[in-house]
Order: sequence, then C-alpha cells, then structure tokens
Amino acid sequence: MIIYDERTKMPDGIELSSDIYLPEGKGKSTVILFRTPYGKNSDELLNTARQFSKRGFVFIANDVRGRGESDGKFIPYFSEAEDGSRLIEIFAGKPWSNGNVITWGASYSGRIQWLTALKKPEHLRGMISIVPPSDPFVENPSVSTSPMNLSWLFSLRGRGMQNINSVNWEEVYRSLPLINMPEKIGVDIPFWKQYFINRPESDFWKPLFYQGKMNNINLPVMHISGWYDDEQIGTFINYENMRKYSESDFSRKNQSLIVGPWGHSVNKDIKNDHIDFGDNSKLDLVEIESQWINTILEHRYVNNDERVMVFAMGPNRWIKSSDWPLKGCKNIHMYLSSEKSAAGISGDGELIFDKPSYGLRTDQFTYDPMDPVPYLSGEGFAQIGGPDDYSEIEKRKDILVYTSGKMEEGLTIAGKITGRIFISSDCEDTDFTMKILDVHQDGYAQRLQDGITRLRYRNGPFQEAPYEPGKIIQIEIDMWSMFHEIKKDHRLRIEITSSAFPKYARNQNIAGNQYDTTNYKVAKQKVYHGQQYSSGIEMQTVYNL
Repeated sequence: MIIYDERTKMPDGIELSSDIYLPEGKGKSTVILFRTPYGKNSDELLNTARQFSKRGFVFIANDVRGRGESDGKFIPYFSEAEDGSRLIEIFAGKPWSNGNVITWGASYSGRIQWLTALKKPEHLRGMISIVPPSDPFVENPSVSTSPMNLSWLFSLRGRGMQNINSVNWEEVYRSLPLINMPEKIGVDIPFWKQYFINRPESDFWKPLFYQGKMNNINLPVMHISGWYDDEQIGTFINYENMRKYSESDFSRKNQSLIVGPWGHSVNKDIKNDHIDFGDNSKLDLVEIESQWINTILEHRYVNNDERVMVFAMGPNRWIKSSDWPLKGCKNIHMYLSSEKSAAGISGDGELIFDKPSYGLRTDQFTYDPMDPVPYLSGEGFAQIGGPDDYSEIEKRKDILVYTSGKMEEGLTIAGKITGRIFISSDCEDTDFTMKILDVHQDGYAQRLQDGITRLRYRNGPFQEAPYEPGKIIQIEIDMWSMFHEIKKDHRLRIEITSSAFPKYARNQNIAGNQYDTTNYKVAKQKVYHGQQYSSGIEMQTVYNL
C-alpha cells in the first residue's frame, strides 16, 4: 500500500510532502526515512521503496522543503536538520511505526542525515549514509567552488528538476568573473554568490559542518561510497571519525563501510573498452542494508571480520575486513626524477622507488588560466571524472609527467595517496594539481585519483598564508584513497600541472579576491627534485590479498 502526498506540518506552518510505502499486514514496522531535493517519483526510487517494503519496512520518501510537492523555499541544507528531526519524531509516533527510524539516502540525502543526527532526535536508531559530501572546503581545498556546482544549482531551480542539457556549459564554465557566471545562463541563482562572498570562517557556513562533531553522535552508521565517487573523501572521514569519537562502544563497533568500483551513483557499472570490473562488482545493497538494520535494532554487533567490505580493482573481487585501512598495510614512497625535462609525455620524467642521490634539478612549465588543462568529465554535476584515459592530454607541455618502469610484480594501492612536492611560482597565488594513473601495456593512462592545493590555502582553508613569488616551499596534495592493483608490466604515473578544468575553478594567479574580476596572470611554475628536495608521493599499499 502506498500513501501519496502525506502532508506534515512543520513548526513554522510549512507543510512537507511524503510518499509512504507500507508493508503487507497491519503490524508496526521500522521506518526508513529518505529525504531528497531530486523528486520522490523516479522508477529507481520506486523499485528501492518496494524492495524495502517487501522486507517488512515502512519506506518514506520525502520532498525536502521547497522541492517537489513540499511547501516553502529551498535553500540548500539550511533547514534540513530541523525538518529532518521533526519528521523522525512525527513518523515514529504513527500507528504503523514501531518507534524505530533509520535514515537512508545518497549525496545530498547522505549529508543531511548527519546534520539531522546532531539534533539527537529521540527515535533515530541509525543511518545509511551513501556518498555524502564532506564539510565545506574539504573536497575542494582551493576554497573557490567548482564551476560544475553551478549546473547542480541550476538543476534545482524551481520545484522540479531542470534539464541541464539546455545550457552550453562549456561556454558558461569559461566565463569570468566567477560570481557572474549565472548571467551567462540568464537566470538568477542567489546561492551561487554565497559561495564566494562568505569566507570559510564566516557564520554562514557553520550549519553545514558536521565532521568534527561526531563525539555528539551516538548511532550505528553504514557508510557507502565508490572508488570513483567524486565525493568519496566524505565517506572515509565519517567512518574513521565515528570509529574513533562516537559516544558509545555500541556505536563505535557498529560502523560498517562498503566501497565498490563505482562513481557517485553507487552500485552501477563503470565500463569502457579498457575498463570492466566484472559481473560481481554490483551488490544486493537493499538486502545487505536490511540485514544490517535488523542487526543493530536487535542490539547486536556487526560481524567484526565483515565490518568493512571493499572492492579491489584489478583482481576485481570483494575483500572483507575488520577495519580500514586493511591490516598489513604499509606506506611506501616514490620519487620524482628527470634529467632534461618532464614536460609532456615525450619528456624524460621518471617515478622511482629510491630517493634521488643527485643534487638539485628543476622541471618547469607555464600555466595560462585562459588555456587550462582539461579534466575529462561530462558537463553536468552527476559524476565528475572516472577511470578516463589521459594519454592524449599528456602530450601538452604544461603538464609534467613522471612514469615508473614496468612493474615486475603487482603493486596494490590500498589507502591514502599523498603528494609532497617542492615548488615555486612567479605569482603571488596559484594552484598545483596532481593526478595518479595506471598506465596499461597499450598506453591507456587510467586516472585513479587527483587533488589540488591552492598556495594561499596550503595550511588549510581557515588560515590564508601569503606566498612570496620565487620562494621554494613544500606543499602537500591530498589524492584521497584508492584500492587498485598496478598489474605486472603496467606502469605508475604522476602528472603535475596547475589546472584541472572545469572540475576546479581556474586560479587567475593574482592576490586578493579572484571571484569578482576578469584579471589574470600567466604563471611560470617550477617543481624541484633531488637529494635535498625529494619531491614525490606516499601511498598505503598491501601485499598478498
């Protein structure tokens, strides 16, 4: 049975709309609450709701404030904690509810569960948080928001989903100044301006922070993401923080982690002529989630040896473990090296295991914000990047390329990847980006992960650090996590440049605010390596899977 458009009044008089999927029978059941800005009527959602209902749960799909059939004005995130907490308590008291509520959902719906949990609703028993965004400025440490976020805000303009294919996004993304980008579309998107005019430390952002507050959350959580999820880092931070800081032993031990070979849309195939993760890359997630819910509601602990389930890409199989990182992981370093120049794929840049014994060497390139290095992706926000082939792009001379020799045996990356490089620039501010790739025997350069550091925010988003042009400094570039085998006879590769457009907004290489000006400079960039300046990467690796 389905109850459509159930109206629930909030304390301020606004009514929110929900569709309620009831299981067969007249008993009381656990409620699974899903709150979304994307509409509650899709075929995929209908299928998920019916699967949960068949397993005896009440599944509730709720349009968030200002979206779909719900009243009010939609302002991303800012009313979700209060509305979510109120709905949990109301639905827990319904005749068909046994008083237990689990929140469930992905992306926006994954993040707002955390904001709601901080309100400590009495009847919330657990969360299934799928691909949630992190705190502000974690995924994009350059602080300047991704141009691609505009396509997301555009899609949410009005009550129903807007067709983003009606816009020439390539032209829009290239327009300056950033703050006026919506003018290229001909619409007003007020929240876009808020990204720029509110500094990281301003009160505007405070309601969106949750990852440093997990000592105030006492709930079991199932964390789900994909290795190619463009918001993957949120899942790992949440899992690690809840394991360390959650209030109770029951909560800390009932954190579960699932990471598959997926993008932001979990449990879906990523395939091309070179990439196929196999038939077992997808799971019966509803069944797994249902079993987990039953376990925690019976006040039992999840199986310690199966708390973590992660997909090893390369061997293409699932690994179960008691925790992440896996036991037996060790950190290894690889170093940048070149004799003449690492500029482009035709250069002689190498990635080596032994720390260089030679003196100072320098590789250099020019970064022109009007000719940024492309980042392979669709034009919309739904998925930014995947296991794409960068071999053609690597022919550009504004990319430094460092490639290992052929692997004599497989090397499995199983955890965090961090770049540490010595650099200088002739500009007061600029970006450095890094990408790690698996080079197949036929030359296919498969992107694994990437990251960015903006010089003024090299010490974090809350403390701008002025840069003196020409000064050699060391910076870190976080490339998140990966579980991937570089197979025998494959090569490992690192790219370094200063842009990845349009994933990241271009640094215009000038001091002061960049969002409200068209001014820019062309930057001359240097990367240093050798015995004194041992630039390279650090990776967590594992053997004998």
